[in-house]
Amino acid sequence: MSTAPANAGFARGALFSLIALIVLSLAWELWLAPLRPGGSALALKAIPLLFALRGMLRRSVYTLQWASMLVLLYLAEGIVRGMTDGGLSARLGWLEALLALVFFVCALGFVAPFKRAARAAKRERVSATAPPTSDRNRL
Repeated sequence: MSTAPANAGFARGALFSLIALIVLSLAWELWLAPLRPGGSALALKAIPLLFALRGMLRRSVYTLQWASMLVLLYLAEGIVRGMTDGGLSARLGWLEALLALVFFVCALGFVAPFKRAARAAKRERVSATAPPTSDRNRL
């Protein structure tokens, strides 16, 4: 699919925020502020994001759609940990929420023109297949 320059900017923004979210998730739970000294199994939360990375590199609309729903879990976690944790962990929680929000906005910005085009094409197909009506036949 061809993308407009602004649309490509949204795709790059989503990709960079996704990569930053993956790096943050791993660094946070393994080195920066893990729940347990030496690392935490919460680092596994980066795995679902890795599944989206391949489709993001290809700018797949489908991947951006489901990844935008997935990233809402990271937004919620970031807000909760930002409000309940203390110190560095709280700041990392707010950073996670910010990155998730940036991804979500960029994903919606990228997908919106495709959704509008699909709706317009559907309207054209429906109007092309509908039988013509005259004003006399209307109730």
